[in-house]
Amino acid sequence: MRGRKPTPTRLKILTGNPGKHPLNADEPRPEPAVPDCPPELSPAAQREWARLVTTLGPLRVLTHLDRAALAAYCAAYALWAEATEAIQKYGAMVKSPTGFPIQSPYVSIANRQAEIMMRISAEFGFTPASRGRISVAAEPEKTLFDQIDNKSGPPER
Repeated sequence: MRGRKPTPTRLKILTGNPGKHPLNADEPRPEPAVPDCPPELSPAAQREWARLVTTLGPLRVLTHLDRAALAAYCAAYALWAEATEAIQKYGAMVKSPTGFPIQSPYVSIANRQAEIMMRISAEFGFTPASRGRISVAAEPEKTLFDQIDNKSGPPER
């Protein structure tokens, strides 16, 4: 195991670099963009993709590099939803071929997909704790000078 995940450079700058470690000036900064939904996702996964990109797109946290991670999250979500539906239909316990009650295989599928979803969701800031570690640049307020520059003539009085 490597230990803790490295803190992004932008977050170190915003917090004043408390560890005083050297900052990575060459950290890649891909352009924010909404990637296309992979066609191989199931219909349920595609619906989750559409829901997420409509929320994440305006925040400018997605790039084309995030396509595979977001697709993995959506696929895990679709499998989790399918397993959860089966648990609701058949129950968490089922009869084994010998007649003894055993845990439904859908429970382990749902649990595993939930683990995958939680791990990926922390990377995208889907949880309250992970959102606290992400900083989104605010739109700068327009000053009087910006308003004058955008008009073709002198400021109106």
